[in-house]
Formats: sequence, structure tokens, C-alpha cells
Amino acid sequence: MKILQVIPYFNPKKGGDVAVSYQLSKYLSQMGHDVTIITSNNEFDVNYANSLLNVNVIPFDCLINLNKLIITPDMNKWLNNEINTFDIIHLHNFRTYQNSVIQYYAKKYGIPYILQAHGSLPRIIEKKGLKYLFDIFFGYRILRDASKVIALTKTEAEQYKNMGVDENRIKILPNGIDLSEYEKLPDKGIFRMKYGIKGNEKIVLFLGRIHRIKGVDLLVETFSDFANKTENVKLVIAGPDDGFLSTLKGQIEYLQIGNRILFTGPLYGLDKVEAFVDADVYILPSVYETFPNTVLEACACGTPVIVTDRCGISDIVENVGFVVEYDKEQLEDAIIRILNDESLRREFGDNGKKLVRARFGWDKIVRTMEIMYEDTKK
Repeated sequence: MKILQVIPYFNPKKGGDVAVSYQLSKYLSQMGHDVTIITSNNEFDVNYANSLLNVNVIPFDCLINLNKLIITPDMNKWLNNEINTFDIIHLHNFRTYQNSVIQYYAKKYGIPYILQAHGSLPRIIEKKGLKYLFDIFFGYRILRDASKVIALTKTEAEQYKNMGVDENRIKILPNGIDLSEYEKLPDKGIFRMKYGIKGNEKIVLFLGRIHRIKGVDLLVETFSDFANKTENVKLVIAGPDDGFLSTLKGQIEYLQIGNRILFTGPLYGLDKVEAFVDADVYILPSVYETFPNTVLEACACGTPVIVTDRCGISDIVENVGFVVEYDKEQLEDAIIRILNDESLRREFGDNGKKLVRARFGWDKIVRTMEIMYEDTKK
């Protein structure tokens, strides 16, 4: 098949949707399919794109980034000339300029497309009015004309239904991880040595975009109370700033706990795996989350996890960690229980490794995606 993947940005620091488009393209290409990715040059990562062998990645010039709506008008002419050569189109994210243009040309030339919203359907947290306007002018048409839509969880499937998508067009398919990256884990202690963390200090890890939707401010507030009662615990915050770092640092300064917190910046590849391996617990206290891949990555490294019940992945955490309400007291109690019980940490860690290998390898998920493409293609 000739497959077109569409995403408005192509940089791993942008989040899980980029990682999904990357892994899908990599595996589909290895399976013999002809894969092209179209994106923008907005923060385009050339090395990341070049690491995709036998995949054509085309970054179109970004005319303007309008409230994160990345406008790429040069893409229109290319689509008018090339879209008819593809068998199937896969749209990543929901409210994008690229999707609005694809909807027009796909309908014009009769090319089917699949939409994967990656948790972006709800109008929450910010820009609610702009999201509503986008939906009125473009969003509902994008959903209406999609041959299939991919929901990461049952919750996201309900969100599609609430926006008018028929149940028979909804396919629930989780994200995956590249199991080959976790076959041979690095030795414990490498991350500690790199960042000067003492051997007797326990590590509480947050890894993700530093955005208020991730709930990292709740974690800092909780850790402040916890740190006043407990010595030899370090909070490590790893990830790129997504507009919330200065606010978070102000909170830390106000709470006077800067000496107990380490910012590493973004971690990728082996550096990320080393952080997970050395962490005693990984925490994702999100305000809203659909399917965070970092939880799977922590599990693959044998690291216990704590998530809020607002994470779409909370239903699989039962035997690999704790699910708590978005509440400081519950979060603190879960941290204490894990840090104080080595056998529990080991049990959660072993369960996590088994879970991801049984259910979340990209090879299995991409085969399911391939069947969906075959059933949908022109």
C-alpha cells in the first residue's frame, strides 16, 4: 500500500502523537509499504526524520503558527497533485490546519482517511472558544468524512460518539512501545552518576511535557509536604517546557524545596531509559490524559507507576502501581507506600514488564493497523 501520514509537527519533544506517527511509519515501511509523512518545518527535527529509513518525510514551510494552529499553505498544491497516488491517509491529532485541507482534497479525489485524535477531542484546559469555532467550521466535517477513527481507550470512543461519529466507524486501538529498546536494560546507577544523585536517595520521577495539563504542580505541592517529613528522596522532573516551566519554578522557589528537585530537561533514547531504570517510582498526576506512553515505558523498565484516575490508561495500572484521585493526600499516601515497600516495588515492576510485552508491542499493534488500512483503502 501507499500510505500518507499527516502530522502538523515532527519533533519528539512535541509529545506522543509524534512518537506514534514515527513508530507506525517505521514498522509499516519494514513490512514493505510505501510510507510518506507530510508535516511542517515548525521546530522540525531533521535528525529524527532522517532516522526513519525508507520513509519520505516532507516538511512544508510554516507561514504562521496561530495559537498552535500551524499554517502550511504550500502543502495545498502538493496535495492537489499527489493525493490521488495514495491508497490511504492517516491523520494524527484533530484540530489542525493540515486535517482541514486533507478533508477537502480527500473528498475531492475519493481517497479514504483515518483519523487518530490522540486525546485532543475534548475542549478543556485552554482555548475552549477557539476549539469550538474550529469544530463548527472544520472539525465536524473532518469527523463526518473519516472512514474510520481510532480511539486509544473506551473513554475516547465515547468522546467520538458525543461528537457524532457512528459506533461502527470507531476502532479502539492502544498505543504501543518499541520492545527492542527494552530488551537489554542499562545497569542501575548510571542516571544517578550522571546527575550526582546519592545512592541512598530514592528517586521520584516525572517525565513528560511540562504543561499544566500534566499536573506536575500538584506533584510539586505534594512533594513539598512529603520532603518536610522524609530525607533522602529526590524529585526528578524531566521533559521539555510546554509553557509552564517558569510557573513551576516559581512554585518551587515559593515552597523553598529547590535543593530537593532536579530538572534534567528533555530525555530521549537511552538517557530516558536510564532515568526510568534508576527511578523508584514514576508519577503522572495528569489533569487529563488519554493514553500516556510514558507509563508503558516505565513499566517496560520495571518501574512502579502512580497515575491519577483522569489518565485514560488507569485501568491497566491495577497490578503495576496505584491509581489515585487528583488529590494531594492520596498522591502522598501512594508515594509513601511504594517507597517504603521494596517487595511491592519489585512486584509492581515485574508485573509491568510482563504487561507491556504481552499487550503493547508495536509489532502487534501495527499489524492490526495494517488490516484496518487494507479494509479501508481505495
